[in-house]
Amino acid sequence: MIAVTPEPPYYVVMFTSQRTEVDAGYAEAAQRMLELAAQQPGFLGVESARSDGLGITLSYWQSEEAIRAWREHAEHRVVREQGRADWYAAFATRVAKVERAYTFLRSD
Repeated sequence: MIAVTPEPPYYVVMFTSQRTEVDAGYAEAAQRMLELAAQQPGFLGVESARSDGLGITLSYWQSEEAIRAWREHAEHRVVREQGRADWYAAFATRVAKVERAYTFLRSD
């Protein structure tokens, strides 16, 4: 689903990952992180896609402070370390400020 975001400016965290063959606990941890992120002050929404082991998740935030608080959240830190140890062969995290945003919604 496409996240509904406010008028810019706001921030996006782009998490691109390549999975390993290890799957144990991944789906549960990913679901828990989505639920937990949604409870954080400043969280605006999320979009995610995965194909052939490559995943891209975009999370939207009101501020850099909100992003930092999420990064430092204790449970998120534990799952991030488990991801490094078990689930990810590689990943990249990028943070950007959204200056402009355009949307289209078919009305038929």
